[in-house]
Amino acid sequence: MLTIPDTRVVYAIGPDAAPAATCRPGDLVEFETKDCFGNQIEKECDLFENVGWSTINPATGPLYVEGAVPGDTLKVTVENIEVRPYGVMVAVPKLGAFGHLIKESSTRIVPVHGGQAHFSPSISFPLDPMIGVIGTAPAFEAVLCGTPGPHGGNMDTRHIRKGASVYLPVSVPGALLCIGDLHAVMADGEVVVCGVEVSGKVSVRIDVLKSIVLPCPVVEDAENTYFLSSAEDLDEASNQVLEAALYHIMSRTGMALEEVAMLLSLTGHLEISQIVDPLRTARLRIPAPVGKKLGIRLSPER
Repeated sequence: MLTIPDTRVVYAIGPDAAPAATCRPGDLVEFETKDCFGNQIEKECDLFENVGWSTINPATGPLYVEGAVPGDTLKVTVENIEVRPYGVMVAVPKLGAFGHLIKESSTRIVPVHGGQAHFSPSISFPLDPMIGVIGTAPAFEAVLCGTPGPHGGNMDTRHIRKGASVYLPVSVPGALLCIGDLHAVMADGEVVVCGVEVSGKVSVRIDVLKSIVLPCPVVEDAENTYFLSSAEDLDEASNQVLEAALYHIMSRTGMALEEVAMLLSLTGHLEISQIVDPLRTARLRIPAPVGKKLGIRLSPER
């Protein structure tokens, strides 16, 4: 298995970055990742303000995929996620949904062991490791790893976990895939601007879907297909993802706009991934049985 060490990180995902490694479709690749603070917070006396924005949200890569060309779609199947035995959380003035209420910065070290994240002596949560940042290079300009967009990036979607497949656009030769920002646990919204932030290892299977263009990043697992869109506010992100799914389903089924719109009102579940990044991320969840009937499942074997 090819391994990309966490010494090969970028802080922006862009078309001009030198590849850290090269693989072929079908290969299994392991990404070693730093946490979103660049592994610089290790004690509760270490505060967010001491980290510095220039080293926030490092992503490992990029990975050059042989044969991937613009107009293709990259399929990244998450085979496994391993996390270190502790994670970090912060609460920071002026950041996140509670930033206007938080007066002083604080840090919490969260032990991770026994299949649990131990928030306090009396409160623990089952581990649910996920990938916060996963993206391919945009065609023209680099995008900071902390920002989501049509290329993927910092979508902070908790369903990007073991067993899920992430479908991303190929906009430059080789796709230039980057992965980082793992969480041991995170709720939808990521409201305090972090989950249990951890470093770790991600094993992914790489495939290329030739001449398939999707309207936005898509995540698929055994239960659901998720369409994802990011914008300056949730209203805009919601409208974008709804229209992306609407026209995609129309193109795949030949159904009329009004018919697909009614169908989505019955079975398209509009959800929030995160509200704290420079752009907000909304998702539309379509249950697998519906996706199979419509012929829009990208992993028909599931």
